[in-house]
Amino acid sequence: MLKCLIYVSVTLLFMVSCGSAAQQQYKSHAVQKGETVYSIAKAYNISEETIYNLNPDSRSELKVNSVLIIPSNSVISSGTNKNNYRDHKVKRKETLYGIAQMYNVSVDDIKKLNKELYSRGLKKGERLLIPAANKTTGKDTELAPGTKHYTVKAKETKFGIARKFGISIAELEDLNPDLGKGLNVGATLVVPEKIVLENAEIDEENFQYYEVNPKEGFYRLKVKFGLSEEEIIALNPYAKDGLKEGMILKLPKEKADITKDDVSEINLENRIKNKKMKTVALMLPFRLMGNPSDSTSNNTDLLKRDPTLRVALDFYSGALMAAEFAKDNGISVTIDVYDTEKSESKVAAIVSSGKFKNADAVIGPLLQKNVERASDLLKDEKIPVFSPLSNREMAMNDNLFQTLPTDAILQKTMIRYIKQHSAGKNIIIISDAKHTQQRDMIIAAIPSAKTVTPRGGGYVQMSDITAAATEGSENWVLLESKNPVLISSAVNAAAAMPANYKTRLFTLDKNDAFEWHEVSSRRLAKLNFTFPSVNKNISEVDKNPFMISYKNKYGVLPNRYAIRGFDVTYDVLLRLASDNNIYDAVYPESETTYIENKFRYEPSESRGYHNEAAYILKYNDELKFDIVE
Repeated sequence: MLKCLIYVSVTLLFMVSCGSAAQQQYKSHAVQKGETVYSIAKAYNISEETIYNLNPDSRSELKVNSVLIIPSNSVISSGTNKNNYRDHKVKRKETLYGIAQMYNVSVDDIKKLNKELYSRGLKKGERLLIPAANKTTGKDTELAPGTKHYTVKAKETKFGIARKFGISIAELEDLNPDLGKGLNVGATLVVPEKIVLENAEIDEENFQYYEVNPKEGFYRLKVKFGLSEEEIIALNPYAKDGLKEGMILKLPKEKADITKDDVSEINLENRIKNKKMKTVALMLPFRLMGNPSDSTSNNTDLLKRDPTLRVALDFYSGALMAAEFAKDNGISVTIDVYDTEKSESKVAAIVSSGKFKNADAVIGPLLQKNVERASDLLKDEKIPVFSPLSNREMAMNDNLFQTLPTDAILQKTMIRYIKQHSAGKNIIIISDAKHTQQRDMIIAAIPSAKTVTPRGGGYVQMSDITAAATEGSENWVLLESKNPVLISSAVNAAAAMPANYKTRLFTLDKNDAFEWHEVSSRRLAKLNFTFPSVNKNISEVDKNPFMISYKNKYGVLPNRYAIRGFDVTYDVLLRLASDNNIYDAVYPESETTYIENKFRYEPSESRGYHNEAAYILKYNDELKFDIVE
């Protein structure tokens, strides 16, 4: 009698716990003496594996009066194993998404029947209970439940889309069996319905993307990458609930950067040892063939119409002055000048003429596509080509030197400075939706940084900044945007903050929006506005030998293009004279400084060389620029 009461109590408890959903899908069975899993499965016309999956403890022992969960009659129908469920043995590298798509069911449907999968991943060789396929109608009948179609956007990659939907690459490939190595813009993919991260773009220059291994936790990643749990979550918010196998993590790129303390300034004028004749080819777009007339009026009109010609002439004047300075230092120089006519085909014709066989270096052309073309044609001869004016990302070759620091290098320089001086500072980031990459880079370097999101109209108020600021401490505000409205409102708000909030303004990119008429230079000066720059500004009253010589020769002071022509050409000539060739004269831990520009070439991660030397400037009270670094 006592056993009967216990059995009734257990059965009632089970029924109350399961509720109405269980009544519809499952029923209970109290094990009788002499029953086995096989006999019970046969009695209910189901498989033994169905019982094992719904009752994991029954694999080891089947106790009398223990209660088993059994599929109800309402869900038993024809099909594999003569019921509504299928038995699936997990194979190597299979994923839940792949299995769900195979049987046209959702991942959640599988987990409901295999509850251990809520807390762990799949194991090779284990057997799963799979529900019958869902019958759907309409245009999405091909899709498994819980998935949808997604159109690939520009710059999106498999890593980015996997991150966006919180799945692994393997799961993405399972959902899309025909997926190749790359993605085409406009292609349609099958993805989970839920987005876990909005931005699917990949920034491979500043970050690496890592797929979490089985049983890998934050501690292992700290050992592997030297990153704390806080730093990882700062870049991957969805990791706050823990790491999962196959999760794609965005991590700072592993690179042993040369620090500012490692860099020393050198004067190559003191290291001249190779005084053999130096031949430099100067390729500039003069377009002389298209304008044969040399009349003063025609030349004046041409200069007004063609800004590229004005830049070329100014750069040329500075380069000639550099050759004169080199000769004064005992360096024999021949400058061969070629008119590229702004034409890629003309560049190819000049190079193919064989005139560069004895060239020690080529400076130019000015236009990026023409520089890339010249570099490509001269790479087999290993003749170094110096790009004088382009700071965009280029198609690099082993012989290509980019003399202007790229925007990425300027950003890296500014972040390094802020990180090195961030102790005791309260870092605040104000950025818009188009500058999430810059925000992520800052957070990766300084996880404690706070963020301020612009209001609906794309502006901020002083209260937005003070809410993130710390009274009595130095508040360093990093403003990342090209929107004049946001920049002017942030500058005005930061400048109006009470004196007990010590506020200084920074940016990784001093773009044209900071020159907008609504942005007060006085307020920027009050905030010690600090930014990275490829060059410093020399004063007109500076009695520099170059400035004096240029004024005496041409009757005017040099503009920035003439100074650029001098700095680039003089640095190339001095490097040629300081070593056997240009490649031997790449000194990654040494900086050369001239009139407005400085140079420190480092091999790029792919090929070629980038100038890593940049300035950090700030506004002073006289509305001029001081060199911070």
